[in-house]
Amino acid sequence: MADLLWDDVKCFFDPDLMGSLPDMRVPNASVQDWQAVLDLVAEKGWKCQYSEGEAVLPVPRAEVVLSRPADAECPNLWVWLTADVLAIFRFYADDEVDFDVDLRELQGQERLDVFCGFLREIGRRLNKPVLMDPESDHGHPVLGFDVEADRVVLLADPQVR
Repeated sequence: MADLLWDDVKCFFDPDLMGSLPDMRVPNASVQDWQAVLDLVAEKGWKCQYSEGEAVLPVPRAEVVLSRPADAECPNLWVWLTADVLAIFRFYADDEVDFDVDLRELQGQERLDVFCGFLREIGRRLNKPVLMDPESDHGHPVLGFDVEADRVVLLADPQVR
């Protein structure tokens, strides 16, 4: 059974309403949580690409990425959940796992199910919530993986348009 039904949540996947790149995050994270995410990507066999600026490099250990100098360019890890659904992890800080998804790639029930499955995988691995905030509206999650419920749930009321 699906965590969320498209007809109930499609307003939260409207790029005009939410911004095309909502803020995905795991709060209260640690370097170990970041490493667990990197390990999960490898274990699941998701296609990925790590880069620092223009340089594409092998995926390093989390502690190496997160100990870079403050003025260094922020590294990215691109993870393809499917051929046409991408999550981009950004190593801004060790205390929050931060990534983006493009809502234009998450239209319809099938893509929603892929997305929810991804959030569940991360949330279960870390035993922490995985939250989605509207773009540039940090701290106001509309949905996310709930550890107690062991599924992705709504955290805000859908907006009727």
